[in-house]
Amino acid sequence: MALTIISLMKQVPLPSEMRMGEDGLMDRTKAKSIINIDCSFALEAGLQLKQQHLDAKLIVCSMGPPSFEVSLKKALAMGYDEAYLLSDRKLGGSDTYATGLALSTLLHHLGFSKTSKEPFVIVAGRQTSDGDTAHVPSQVAENMGIPQATFIETLESDGEHIVAKRIIEGGYQTLRLPMPCALSLTPTGIPPRRPTLQGTMRARHQNITVFNVDDIGIDQRKIGLSGSPTIVAKVTNIQSERAPIKMSQGTDANALVQSLIHNIQEGKNVTAKETTKKKKTTKRPDFPEVDFRKGARGILTWAEVAEGEIVRPSLELLTPARELAAALGEETKVTTLLIGDDVDALASTLIEYGSDEVIVVNDKRLSEYLVLPFATIFSDVIAERKPEIALFAATTAGRELAPRIGVKVHGGVTADCTALEIGEHVDRKNKQIFKPILESRRPTYGESKLATILGFVCPQISTARAGTFAVPKREKGRQGIVTKRKVRLKKEDMCVKILQTVRGEGGLQNLFEADIIVAGGRPAGESDGLKLVKELVEALREQGVNTEWASSRPAVDAGYAEYARQIGQTGKTVRPKVYISIAISGAIQHLAGMKESEMIVSINHNAKAAIFSHADFGMVGAYEDLLPELIEQVRRGFTFGVNAT
Repeated sequence: MALTIISLMKQVPLPSEMRMGEDGLMDRTKAKSIINIDCSFALEAGLQLKQQHLDAKLIVCSMGPPSFEVSLKKALAMGYDEAYLLSDRKLGGSDTYATGLALSTLLHHLGFSKTSKEPFVIVAGRQTSDGDTAHVPSQVAENMGIPQATFIETLESDGEHIVAKRIIEGGYQTLRLPMPCALSLTPTGIPPRRPTLQGTMRARHQNITVFNVDDIGIDQRKIGLSGSPTIVAKVTNIQSERAPIKMSQGTDANALVQSLIHNIQEGKNVTAKETTKKKKTTKRPDFPEVDFRKGARGILTWAEVAEGEIVRPSLELLTPARELAAALGEETKVTTLLIGDDVDALASTLIEYGSDEVIVVNDKRLSEYLVLPFATIFSDVIAERKPEIALFAATTAGRELAPRIGVKVHGGVTADCTALEIGEHVDRKNKQIFKPILESRRPTYGESKLATILGFVCPQISTARAGTFAVPKREKGRQGIVTKRKVRLKKEDMCVKILQTVRGEGGLQNLFEADIIVAGGRPAGESDGLKLVKELVEALREQGVNTEWASSRPAVDAGYAEYARQIGQTGKTVRPKVYISIAISGAIQHLAGMKESEMIVSINHNAKAAIFSHADFGMVGAYEDLLPELIEQVRRGFTFGVNAT
């Protein structure tokens, strides 16, 4: 049986060219666009898979305007056999839920389903740069009823199964999935190839098949704005509030380091008061209030467990959960779902951190997280308990689990939130006010904008960026309800097998707790494998300072650090007392993970590096010259103003 490899691809606008329209939403019509980076790695993964199955057919599919044909032609030039575009104005405004439904309907129209006689595998990028949700691969998989795996680095096939290496916090897993299945690829795999001249010439004569919504037979009420359970209510610009940087002065490494020490001892510059135009206030209309929850009440969270312990981001979730519960009223309860093998003892911990009730599911088959059984259990609990809000940590597991559950309960999901509040939505068209409603705020468009997302189907589902919320204060002896729940799983829920799980020390936990974090960029890795970065960390530890090392995404992509140490939009968000960036340019994606640090010190050879616009103290020069001198000063007692612990 011949294998078909289907690559889902999106063309995305360059974040630097995005503009905000008069309606407060983003206008991408005039922005230049390219193949989404993660999607290009998926395209390459498909080509690599074909090398194992020479008779395999390669198909690339996309959804968007006619301009997407440019990227589809490039995929054909790379070696794909067929290209399909779903293009219709009626799709405009579709959220990820509606997009996942539309793409899965397109694939069904092309003859692919979980009962297909011929094997197929779907590959997609982990996420897109314009949305950064990582939702669509999970939503397509759930709509098609097939297994999935996300954050995949490498994969191979034996003809019946896919064996994939999946990145997780602190390490990786090796999974075996039956076909058909869906996989989303990280940009840490094999770099995408360039189209050959021969391929480009061939692609000129290949046709792209274009479908509209009528062609594939999708219900128009389920797509576009009307079919989307979430909407973007508003978008605002994200601006740095840090005062101008203090740059070190000197003609050699010793002088520059001494100047840095002097500047830090003097303290930061004072933030200048910003004068902004007073915004016009719009009078709240006297419309009737509508409670759209249809009886749904309460907040449900997930307690992710790794190596027998609740992961920190799941404890962080309880901070916004309790705040939301307080805003909704005293009778609103926080319930946490705890799934694993022999995890009863963890229930009391969750109650002491803020859960009112913990639902415990024990099963030896669930000792490690698997998306299919966990999604089934969650959707059963939601059907029974009918919560109005469901919260997940935006870990590698949470980012694939939440959207799969969203499809099961016919609701949307807001990803990677940095703020969660209870508010209201004024619907001027229908003259009504939806209240209370969850306002989920998340950075988007390369961290340059802050979007407020609203969901109109309960539970309103959101994932919270790890490290954004503080762990709530533990109240020893706090009492709550512990409910045991029996698991009901089907054979297909357990079809994905974990062959291996490898977790190193990874620095995962200490990155959230360290007083000082020293982060190295790709140039530091290329020079000495981050050796000097680690030496600075060790020198600070010798002074009794809680210090950890980290890296930028390019350094992780190049193999100089594991994913667990990545700081940024697609990595960790940290808030140490001091963040020291070494040879990091300051891409907005990296800034997203470290901008809340109390003090930022940056070292870069380029005086015009963007990082200097977001730091408190800086040195310009080759880090190979500056770090040895800085390490020596640390050994003499300089600790960036942080006391030993």
